[in-house]
Amino acid sequence: MIDRYLDEYEKFRPLGKTKRATLKAISKTWLGDLEDSQVTSQQLVEYGNRRMQEDGIQAQTLGNDLAHLGAVLSVARPAWGYDIDPMAMPDARRVLRKMGAVTKSKERARRPTLDELDRLLTYFSEMRDRRKQQIDMVRVTVFALFSTRRQEEITRIRWGAMDEPGQRVLITNMKNPGQKHGNDVWCLVPDEAWRILQSMPRVADEVFPFNARSVSASFTRACNFLEIDDLHFHDLRHDGVSRLFELGWDIPKAASVSGHRDWNSMRRYTHLRGNGDPYKDWSWLERVITGPVIGAVLG
Repeated sequence: MIDRYLDEYEKFRPLGKTKRATLKAISKTWLGDLEDSQVTSQQLVEYGNRRMQEDGIQAQTLGNDLAHLGAVLSVARPAWGYDIDPMAMPDARRVLRKMGAVTKSKERARRPTLDELDRLLTYFSEMRDRRKQQIDMVRVTVFALFSTRRQEEITRIRWGAMDEPGQRVLITNMKNPGQKHGNDVWCLVPDEAWRILQSMPRVADEVFPFNARSVSASFTRACNFLEIDDLHFHDLRHDGVSRLFELGWDIPKAASVSGHRDWNSMRRYTHLRGNGDPYKDWSWLERVITGPVIGAVLG
C-alpha cells in the first residue's frame, strides 16, 4: 500500500522529502509486513508503543508517523479496494493520545519586543554599512514582520507575479498540511510591507533574490550575538498576524494577508497584547524604506 501510494500519488502531487522518508521507514518495519485486513487499531497502538519504548521517539514524532500512514490508509480502501477498517487509525490515535503517546506540537507565543527589533536592525544596518552582509536583512526582517510571510515565501516572490492594482503577490507552494506543492495563493500585502517591497531594486526575477536558509542563518547568528533568547525568524510572522487582529481586522481580511484557510490554524497567531498598532510611528519603517540597498552598497 505504501509503495503504491508513493508511486501513484507522486504523479498528481509531489510529496515532501520528510513524508516520503517516513513512509519508506514504516514500510520496512514489522508493520509493513502485515496484510491489509491485519492493519487494526490494536496493531497500530502496538506500533506506537514500540516506537516510543524501543526507538525512544517523542510523542510529536509518533504523531507525524501516524498522520503520514493515515494518509495512505485513507486512500488505499476507497481508491484501490484494500480491506482496511476506516476506524483503525482514528481509534488507535484516540487510545495513544489518552496514553500520552501522541500530542500536538507545542504552540509558540513568542513575539519580538520593540527593543529586540531595534537591536537586530541596528546590527543588520551596521553589517550592511561595513559591507559584511550579502543579504538585505534590514528590509527582509521588517518585510517579514509586516507581510506575515515565511522566509521561503519571501525569497520566492517575483516581480512578474504581482497584482499591483490589488496590492497582492502570488505566493507559490505555500505551506499547507495537506498540500505543499502547487498550493499557489494570492496574498494581500499590507501598506507597510508594500512600500518595503517597492523599495527593492529590480535586479533579478525575484524581489528578494536571496537564499532562504541564509536568511534564517543570518537571523539566528544575529540573535546569538546580541544574546536575544529564543527568537526565531518565524516569530516575525506570528507577530505580524497578531498585529492585524490588534488593528481590528476580521478573520477573512487577516487571512487574505497570511494565507490561512481556516480559523483553527490562525488561532495560534492571535496572542494579543491589546488594541491598536504597536508599530504606530515606529521610526524604523521609514529608515528601512529610504535606507541603502544591499545591491547598491555591494555593487
